[in-house]
Amino acid sequence: MENMDTKQRKEIREKIEQAIDETGSNIVDLEKLTKPIAPDNAIGRLSRMDAIGTLSINQAALADNRRKLTLLHKAQGRIDDPEFGICVDCGEPIPVGRILIMPESNLCVHCAA
Repeated sequence: MENMDTKQRKEIREKIEQAIDETGSNIVDLEKLTKPIAPDNAIGRLSRMDAIGTLSINQAALADNRRKLTLLHKAQGRIDDPEFGICVDCGEPIPVGRILIMPESNLCVHCAA
């Protein structure tokens, strides 16, 4: 079983911290975009429908970002664990490249599919 070296763990730790910052910023922005649409707002019926559709999309993105932030914090807490980087389904090592792209993932590509 391939173990990560100290340099790889440091790079992953930095990537996780960067992803936490970016995701937190996304959440702040999306929270602003998901405020309720006032019914007395004088926009046309079609414009209101578009606004409601956009609101729905932004609410889904907000939920996704909140979930991702939770997973990133969990990954940050586990990075020094000897089992970090091991797929929770099959027990095989997750390639470092995948962890750098999706540091919140605890599944290898095969098991994630």
